[in-house]
Amino acid sequence: MKRKYLIFSLMSLLTVSCADTQNPFFAEFDTPYGVPPFDKIKTEHYMPAFIEGMRQDSLEIEAIANNPEPPTFANTIEALEYSGEMLERVSDVFFNLYSADTDKDMDAIAEKVTPLLSDHSDNICLNAALFKRIKAVYDMRDSLNLNQEQMRLLEKKYQSFVRSGANLNDDQKARLREINKELGLLDIKFGGNVLAETNAYQKWIDNEQDLDGLPQDVKNAAAEEAAAAGQPGKWLFTTQKSSFIPVLQYCTNRELRRELLIAYTMRGNNNNANDNKSVINQTVRLRVEKAKMFGFDNPADMILETSMAKNSKNVMDFLPSVWEPSLAQAKKEAAELQKLMDAEGRGEKLEPWDWWFYAEKLRREKYNLDEEALKPYFKLENVRQGVFDLATKLYGLKFEKLSEMPVYNPDVEVFKVVDADGSLLGIFYGDYFPRAGKRGGAWMNNINEQYVKDGVDHRPVICNVCNFTKPTADKPSLLTMDEVETLFHEFGHALHGFLSKCTYPSLSGTSVPRDFVEMPSQLMENWCYEPEVMRSYAKHYLTGETIPDSLIASLQRAKTFNQGFVMTELLSATILDMDYHLITTTDSIDVEAFEKASMERMGMIPQIIVRYRSTNFSHIFTTGYEAGYYSYTWAAVLDADVFAAFKETGDIFNREVATSLRHNILERGFTDDPMTLYINFRGRQPDPKNLLRRKGFVQ
Repeated sequence: MKRKYLIFSLMSLLTVSCADTQNPFFAEFDTPYGVPPFDKIKTEHYMPAFIEGMRQDSLEIEAIANNPEPPTFANTIEALEYSGEMLERVSDVFFNLYSADTDKDMDAIAEKVTPLLSDHSDNICLNAALFKRIKAVYDMRDSLNLNQEQMRLLEKKYQSFVRSGANLNDDQKARLREINKELGLLDIKFGGNVLAETNAYQKWIDNEQDLDGLPQDVKNAAAEEAAAAGQPGKWLFTTQKSSFIPVLQYCTNRELRRELLIAYTMRGNNNNANDNKSVINQTVRLRVEKAKMFGFDNPADMILETSMAKNSKNVMDFLPSVWEPSLAQAKKEAAELQKLMDAEGRGEKLEPWDWWFYAEKLRREKYNLDEEALKPYFKLENVRQGVFDLATKLYGLKFEKLSEMPVYNPDVEVFKVVDADGSLLGIFYGDYFPRAGKRGGAWMNNINEQYVKDGVDHRPVICNVCNFTKPTADKPSLLTMDEVETLFHEFGHALHGFLSKCTYPSLSGTSVPRDFVEMPSQLMENWCYEPEVMRSYAKHYLTGETIPDSLIASLQRAKTFNQGFVMTELLSATILDMDYHLITTTDSIDVEAFEKASMERMGMIPQIIVRYRSTNFSHIFTTGYEAGYYSYTWAAVLDADVFAAFKETGDIFNREVATSLRHNILERGFTDDPMTLYINFRGRQPDPKNLLRRKGFVQ
């Protein structure tokens, strides 16, 4: 036995030694600006790097835990903060690509490594000797003369260990390990099922008459999709939003509209191998069990303890203030759309697959505004340059495209971001188009965090990932106004990361509570509608002509159009999320009946479908927004109030206000309580009326 073990150990050392010279993750990246060498990273590099990264991290943790010197902030808290560099390196790259460019091999690695990472994390958080040192430093915190950021880090580390089970008994710790491992695998299964359902659905059209009303460029894109899938001469539609939303808006074929919308909403709920109802049941049961283990009645209160909202009561008290006016407005909008249908004399009742179609008709009628007439002015590259120019006006930032940089997909573009004084702020990756290996939606990820170590300011590498309308053979990517908003939104997250000036990676940039992280991103959306900004990016893709003032005026008049629908769709998903996480029992639930009851309690009107049905609600079952979807609305109150600070000066580019915003919020990360940061900027708490005014719900 001993001989076999020795041989195995030697073989392991040889394997690591060999990988050390070939695996890019085994050393700091030797690339411009420290970006990942995507051109050299191969799938087979991940598992060895994960294993070695965990091994190195474990050794570092043991050295901290068993340090014979008395515990200090430097040798315990800071040492822990900077540990695990290799594991962080491989994790950041792998999980970014797992969301943006996955395949079956990556899926298999995720399933294999997730329980290992869960065990590794638990080994750290449940290390009694390590926690003893952390607690010792925490208990003497008032005598350590720490600065604000150091105190914040100490408090966060201590609370993180407590919330991870450091104070539980041995039986509870053992059960917690099992729960964490199971939840990690369920997270992967839920997301994989949604992606599989999205990729599997194909609606083939072979008669062009079935596409009456659809703009020609949308039909061309569908024809190219069909040809690429091996069936030239047909049209192919999918449950990617860039594919089916134009059908909902323009196609006169009501049955096609119904079929595509139902296919989208039923993802994960088709009683097949990709069905998510059982996954939801298991996830909710485990979250309830975990919450009760820590003394909470429900998962929501445990999750929200470290948020701005603090607890579920504050969230549930907040939601009616926006839900009730939103629903009232949606009912008015539904009645107006029904009148439009009645005028056609077919005796049809407004259904969810009719809303987009008749709303688009009403928009043209009331505001002389056709979204298809706008799209030629919203070329992706121009819109992106517009948001770059806005960052220059507000903060003095400059952007340079880098053509010779490693990328993980040919669609990805890379930019260097520098400050007004020429100093490097970071590297920006833009990944904008859907593909089979990319999950739906849009997001920002840090590939490298910003932090300072040994006097060196490590600048971030940040990626915006979206699913915009793809270019066709004869047209570039032309965005809808919703997609323009999304581009501005995700770049707002990126700015939050680029402007970070923090010492510690776990406090830097976007490492803030979920109900605060959406404020800087949603704030950027405000500018995309402003005439001065729109004229900078809205250039006709053929002629270069700036968007006419008449179209801008129509957009301004239409800003509050259909906002009852938008807010009701969003807030119904918010309330559904809270309902799942206010559950106090581990009994099994009927997912469809639970969702139906939730909609009925909130008074949801049948003409609108909740933005995400339970079985494809990835925000709360796979991407970390559980009991946190309210954050978008909570943060909307903040962003509307912040933008009002600019408007009140009469200058939406006011440098004094922008500088205050940068210094008091965007640079600070999570180094102080978010409300404190906000009040430091605004001089008071946020005023919710600015959001209701922006939506047109109050004058």
